[in-house]
Amino acid sequence: MAERRLQVFHAVAKHGSFTRAAEHLFMTQPAVTFQIKQLEEHFNTRLLERGHGHVGLTPAGEVVLAYAERILDLSDELESRISELTDDLGGVLSIGTSTTIAAYWLPQLLERFKQKYPRVVPRVVVGNSQLTESRVVARELDIGLIEIVSEQPAIERFTAARDELLVICRPGHPLAKKKKLTAQDLVAHPFLNRDPGNAIRELTEEFFEAAGIGIEELNVAAELGSLATVKHLAAETDGYAVASRAAIQRDLREGRLAAIPLEPRQYTPLEVIIPKDKFRSRLITTFAEHAVAELVAMATSPAEDA
Repeated sequence: MAERRLQVFHAVAKHGSFTRAAEHLFMTQPAVTFQIKQLEEHFNTRLLERGHGHVGLTPAGEVVLAYAERILDLSDELESRISELTDDLGGVLSIGTSTTIAAYWLPQLLERFKQKYPRVVPRVVVGNSQLTESRVVARELDIGLIEIVSEQPAIERFTAARDELLVICRPGHPLAKKKKLTAQDLVAHPFLNRDPGNAIRELTEEFFEAAGIGIEELNVAAELGSLATVKHLAAETDGYAVASRAAIQRDLREGRLAAIPLEPRQYTPLEVIIPKDKFRSRLITTFAEHAVAELVAMATSPAEDA
């Protein structure tokens, strides 16, 4: 029985879907189906119940899943222990990150890590902070870089730094004349909001709620999942948005956008999260420490071209 079959079975069981497991493992769906079929033939019993668009576990499948998790954890531990003995840090590291961190913080962070540890292969998955947090909790990712303060008990979190949130709009917009903007200043203008689960959306809504303004009172013109689209519409229309300072440095220098601080000032946290109860390999620990140090250094250094 190959370890790969257990990895595939574990992914199908956790995702409840052959399709989602294939996406997570970067495999084709027929390849996933073949691995499951071989595992079931090995045990001479059905491990999964298929139907109604969801895959469930049979009683035998429950037993195999419990042992698969233990075997895979021990395999990770073995790899880590041997690496520590040989002082040769390497292997695949699954990293989840928010869109802003992926675009404006992660490249330099990864570049410096790869210089130290060239045998490490980072596998980066980009999504909003809420999605990244949930995937770390589910152990689908080794580590997450997010912009929300995690309250998940299954997660160990490290606050690395923070980035200021600013209102962005076209330079000729009436809001661009202000030195600071309160929630009341913004209510009447078209608002380019972020997609649900996005950290900046949550922080912005909290900002308005603290001023006694509900989201239903805002003039929401769009809800956007792409930061590039947010910046483009803010530069070309009468809408405004809220973005982190790191994400708009080039746009400010080139005169495409104006940026105005909120009153009171608002900040997005930069957090590094790892599963609390998962075996802590030296690779995960080393990258977490590196990520915290790099985010602190970048946040306190003068702004550079993003």
